[in-house]
Amino acid sequence: MTFNYSLSELNSIAKEVIQASSSKTVLFKGEMGVGKTTLIKEIVKMLGSEDQVSSPTFSLVNEYQLKDGLAYHFDFYRINDLEEVYQIGVEDYLYSGHWCLIEWPEKVNEILPKNSTVVEIKKHLNDERTLTIL
Repeated sequence: MTFNYSLSELNSIAKEVIQASSSKTVLFKGEMGVGKTTLIKEIVKMLGSEDQVSSPTFSLVNEYQLKDGLAYHFDFYRINDLEEVYQIGVEDYLYSGHWCLIEWPEKVNEILPKNSTVVEIKKHLNDERTLTIL
């Protein structure tokens, strides 16, 4: 499933990602600055959170309260080895049954659930984006 969108359409794209996700573990792939965190902020909001959403670049994971559950937002950009991820108890998060929204999943591929939904984002020169859900 592929969508072209601008930032003004973020709300509808977030809905599409939620509806098309076959799993509550969603892997966001794309270059730096493509809008992964911006989209995740909108998804968390659409899932019913009133929490302030920010990038967990230095903390590795942020937790958000939803209407009926939790969402975990991971950013593995700064990970140097898997031991760092194991130290935060990543398996407990990934197999909790809650939403796990993961940026830079390629850094930890070997520990991710096989049934994860993959979202690839590409940014174009006109600031529009193409999003593909796999």
